[in-house]
Amino acid sequence: MEKKKILFVSQEIAPFVQKSEISNFTRRLPQSIQEAGRDIRVFTPKFACINERRHQLHEVIRLSGMNIIIDDKDHPLIIKVASIPAARLQVYFIDNEEFYDRKNILTDEEGVYYKDNDERSMFFCRGVLETVKKLGWKPDVIYCHGWMASLMPLYIKKIYHKDPHFSDSKVVLSLYEEEINNNWDDRFPEKLKFDGFDKKLITEMQDTSYENVMKTIFKYTDALALGTETLNPITQALYDEATCLKQDFVAEELQTKALSEFFDKVIEEEVFV
Repeated sequence: MEKKKILFVSQEIAPFVQKSEISNFTRRLPQSIQEAGRDIRVFTPKFACINERRHQLHEVIRLSGMNIIIDDKDHPLIIKVASIPAARLQVYFIDNEEFYDRKNILTDEEGVYYKDNDERSMFFCRGVLETVKKLGWKPDVIYCHGWMASLMPLYIKKIYHKDPHFSDSKVVLSLYEEEINNNWDDRFPEKLKFDGFDKKLITEMQDTSYENVMKTIFKYTDALALGTETLNPITQALYDEATCLKQDFVAEELQTKALSEFFDKVIEEEVFV
């Protein structure tokens, strides 16, 4: 039987960035899921805080060299790779100097969310998908972690749904107790329109509040999974209201088995329309 393919797309992964709920989870789970017999790939942004020499990152020339257009501007896509020897894991990094060469991940030094986080997320999601296509790899499940990966359900269900690499892919969004980004650019719907999203989604995204943006994303997500025991109140309410498949939080020692079984259930569900 062919191994099920799980694509991990994470905003941050230890040991490349400082420890957090997301980075710890996405360091541990890919290894254990791989050891459980799944075929995996792991992607994360290459932020400036990641020490390339220490972690021995190097560019993958055959995967780099593409330009991705965001809001009518060309942005070069650079792909780098590094290994976590102890885990026998290879991690791919989506790199772009304009979007990711900053000291912090999501906020400036005063704790204010970057104004272009929407574009940074758009570039990351598209960069991952275009790279996976170059790899010739067809994921059964795309497992997303963190704000930077949150737009992935929209791209899979609205832009890449006819691509043979992703036509049968299911998207699972993992939720964490992280701060709420209420700083979505007012022009976000215009940027989505330029990227090829249809009128229905553009209309749904006219309200750029955190609550509406996440509610809309959840509508196009095949399944939700909790990465932490608690969520912020707004996200918790949206999770409770969601009608897709859901996996509540499970203790660390039970996560590999629980999530493996959950992935099987998600794969067996009818493709989202």
